[in-house]
Amino acid sequence: MSASARQPTVQELSAQAYTIPTDRPESDGTLEWDSTTLVLATATAGAHKGLGWTYGHQAAATVIGTDLRSAVTGRDVDDVPGSWAAMIAALRNNGRPGISSMAVAAVDVALWDLKAKLHSVPLISLLGRFHPAVPIYGSGGFTSYSDDELQEQLGGWASSGMQMVKMKVGRDPHRDPARVRAAREAIGSETQLFVDANGAYRPAEAIAIAARFAEHDVRWLEEPVSSDDLAGLRAVRERAPVGMAIAAGEYGYDLPYFERMLSAGSVDVLQADVTRCAGITDLRRVDALCRARSAPLSLHCSPTLHANVGPALETLVHMEYFHDHVRIEELLFDGAPQPDGGALAPNTERPGLGIELRAADAQRYAV
Repeated sequence: MSASARQPTVQELSAQAYTIPTDRPESDGTLEWDSTTLVLATATAGAHKGLGWTYGHQAAATVIGTDLRSAVTGRDVDDVPGSWAAMIAALRNNGRPGISSMAVAAVDVALWDLKAKLHSVPLISLLGRFHPAVPIYGSGGFTSYSDDELQEQLGGWASSGMQMVKMKVGRDPHRDPARVRAAREAIGSETQLFVDANGAYRPAEAIAIAARFAEHDVRWLEEPVSSDDLAGLRAVRERAPVGMAIAAGEYGYDLPYFERMLSAGSVDVLQADVTRCAGITDLRRVDALCRARSAPLSLHCSPTLHANVGPALETLVHMEYFHDHVRIEELLFDGAPQPDGGALAPNTERPGLGIELRAADAQRYAV
């Protein structure tokens, strides 16, 4: 048997960006948007194609098609960590955070998917499994929504069996307590209520409004201040009402970011996003970091990817079922996972991620 037969190589790497309009205008505490861009990476070996993606600027597709294509093409399909290291080295002069890391994330996921398909096993079989399924929280409740829209969305998730839901706050702090009250009325007393400020408050303001949120049994306050303000996050955490967890980390692009956040004592729960933190390879290291510090981990966005990766993370407590990404992933992919009893389970019936691109449907959104 030849070496090439024993060790299949990555023959091609390509990328395509798709921009999908939102179903209605959306906003949070610090940003407004009317569309979301998904950048899809496709890694090929023979008849097999691995898929991975990130959510961000279409420039990530350029990075994938140039620097990362050169770094990965011809490498052993089984050696995903080696390909990851080659990609990081190739981006030295580009800068690691931001678009570079997101491009690596999309390719790294595609390579793991490709490897699993070549071995004809579900991705979770390669990664190993700590959890049969992972609880999810319905996430949306945008500040652009009317109170009626807010209640309909969050109340619908609660009625479907989800034990946790999350809404956006911070755009109009004076209105936030009333909106939180409306959400609580819609979901009842048994469903946990989370809020996400996306860094909109100042520390003193966040501390004060957290007390108001506690009146409605809010259990989770995400990014009350900028995630770059570690001292401010810690100040909010130290003075937050008992039972209200402070969370941040979704903008982590490399391992030192997460280490700094944990070392500063800034969060009760660390967040990470496989589409930003350089893929599955580095997300597993984030899990190990949390394990070393006895810190819980929560996954941000992209439920289709996280459903197939999250169960392999020992410290994971739950993951986000984000309205935008649920809609996009169901639109673009066959096999997007569906909640069952307020949780998502990994694909175990098909190789890899268990999804396929709906090419004809996706083409209308191609950039």
